[in-house]
Amino acid sequence: MTPFAALRAACSELLADARFVEIDDVCLRALAERARGAAPPVWDTVTHYAGDDDALLAYVLVLDALNFGSGWFPALRKREGRSGYYTLCLGLKERFDARGPMTAAELRAADALAVARLLDQEGREAELAEFLELQARALRDLGTLLELDYGGRFPELRAAAGRSAATLVALLARMPLFRDVATSAYGLELPFYKRAQIAVSDLALAFGGVGYGAFDDLAELTAFADNTVPHVLRCEGVLRYAPPLADAIESGRELPNGSPEELEIRAAAVECVERMRRHLGERGDSIAPREIDAWLWTRGQGAAYKSRPRHRTRCAFY
Repeated sequence: MTPFAALRAACSELLADARFVEIDDVCLRALAERARGAAPPVWDTVTHYAGDDDALLAYVLVLDALNFGSGWFPALRKREGRSGYYTLCLGLKERFDARGPMTAAELRAADALAVARLLDQEGREAELAEFLELQARALRDLGTLLELDYGGRFPELRAAAGRSAATLVALLARMPLFRDVATSAYGLELPFYKRAQIAVSDLALAFGGVGYGAFDDLAELTAFADNTVPHVLRCEGVLRYAPPLADAIESGRELPNGSPEELEIRAAAVECVERMRRHLGERGDSIAPREIDAWLWTRGQGAAYKSRPRHRTRCAFY
């Protein structure tokens, strides 16, 4: 069984006995109808780097090494009019534009101060100390993987996966901060692999599905379980939370990573996207989960969604 099939099955099983999260299928089908004909996601070169193939490959893999921290984003100094994610994208883009790709040696030498400079967070190091150190560790892990196993070269890492998304996910998951596998209270394993999956998706977008972006099993990717997609689903009435969980989120209380509530929310995001995909398939529309995820995530950047609190969890997985 691929990790993607295993995650689908595990999310369905977890939600069969959910205590904190409920899915409203009537609202889900109505939301799915609104997703019909949605434009496919594209690689936005205003906020993301665009260079030669090897440099772009490096950018995508470094970006997705850094692509976490939503639990700390309220404390992040953001670019004007930009979210925490786009603050990461733009900081890294400017670094690549100015000096070219980051090397494996540079990644291995990264520390919290280097990340603070990269993201223009100097002066906030104490407030963001845990976040900046985790980001630095993610860069060091990537640099170490490249130097020890791939001659310090991004193309060698990508070549090792061939045209298999599942293989690239497994290679990236050798790094601890990419190993996004949770275990429920009764031992059910949920291999979310959010950032490893989105790295595959980003490569497909950045390269238009060819070259470094060619994967035969791209449609097998699941939704990327974070805190934005379930927030949109909740705002649309698709997800309903038990009152204690709803109160915790509305009051801004952090949900611990791996807690029963957090696992149900993440699992529900994956399951809802699967149900939306099936509904649209019955209507004659073939839309991959990653495309539904992108549509929901993009909606989540709107003011109406940002005006309501979403769940916050401080971890290296999203």
